[in-house]
Amino acid sequence: MVTEQHSDQGVPEWWRRLGLPGLVDLHVHFLPERMERRVWHHFRHGGPLMGDGWHIAYAWPVAERVAHLRAMGVRSFPALAYAHRPDMAADLNAWTMEFARRTPGCLPSATFYPEPGVVAYVRRALDDGARVFKVHLQVGGFDPRAPELSEVWGLLAESGVPVVVHASSVPVPGGHVGAEPIGEVLRRHPRLRLVIAHLGMPEYDPFFELAQRYERVALDTTMAFTDFSERGMPFPGRLRPALLDLGLAGKVILGSDFPTIPYPYAHQLDALARLDLGEDWLRAVCWGNGQAVI
Repeated sequence: MVTEQHSDQGVPEWWRRLGLPGLVDLHVHFLPERMERRVWHHFRHGGPLMGDGWHIAYAWPVAERVAHLRAMGVRSFPALAYAHRPDMAADLNAWTMEFARRTPGCLPSATFYPEPGVVAYVRRALDDGARVFKVHLQVGGFDPRAPELSEVWGLLAESGVPVVVHASSVPVPGGHVGAEPIGEVLRRHPRLRLVIAHLGMPEYDPFFELAQRYERVALDTTMAFTDFSERGMPFPGRLRPALLDLGLAGKVILGSDFPTIPYPYAHQLDALARLDLGEDWLRAVCWGNGQAVI
């Protein structure tokens, strides 16, 4: 059994004991400096979309954060950015793509928003090599079924590029969240490769059903099973068999939300290990499943 390592210094030994070459984390954020300052302010102080907010464990300069990921052995990670209003997604894509070009291990990533020109800039991002997209339905405040996005979802389904979607009501309810809006998108585009952020917490059941129903839908572990999340949004024990099966089937992927988390990175890994679902499950979730979708 993989034991807990209690600090980030122990992370490399943790994955080495599993026989892994490192970690693939599909839910990491790097943002343009001004935007990042605003996001961190909201996380620290709370608000309509944040509840009470929380301490940010890794509010460090960019170079230090990149070096820390490298030291822990995170071999692949994106710089997930997301648009919350019109006329910003294309600029964010230019920034995240350039960040990936100059940052070893960083996957080229992009975002989109329902607006005129969205098809063109999503197509451009795909042509430029984007390997993962991110949308945040709560912060963006938009309906994924918006007509402007129909062709976008079709493009992404055809490309097979994964889309990390924050579609649940964590940290607070609001907007077009829950399994029904994004579920309707999947009914129209069943080949979409969606990765549901946070395992869909707190609406675990309907999002697990989507992962079971659609071949290319997966769930990421971001903040799930941690002490922080278990206090308010505990994972239901009835879903443990499904969690095991989905993980071994390639449908559960490591995500962390680094750097905007209120605990050490190592705690996310400890939370996965203490589920006691077996080393094969940990190897799949922390490496193989992420590798397969990128």
